[in-house]
Amino acid sequence: MRVHVHVFSNSRRPGIDKQPDGSLWVRVNAQAREGKANEEVIEALAGHFSVPKSHIRILHGEAYRDKLVEVIES
Repeated sequence: MRVHVHVFSNSRRPGIDKQPDGSLWVRVNAQAREGKANEEVIEALAGHFSVPKSHIRILHGEAYRDKLVEVIES
């Protein structure tokens, strides 16, 4: 499954909100430096979809707020 994700880094309240268009807004504590925010995004999505972190992959947008993420469901 592929999901469009918009990331809000350096957020006070981490969490995930589903949008009406099917995309997800992901809020993480980490700053967008050295891949730390991406790591937290993967962690948050793994918890949200109840899959291991190894089943989450960022396909496009690693350096941007808008990302295309692949979730491999088992």
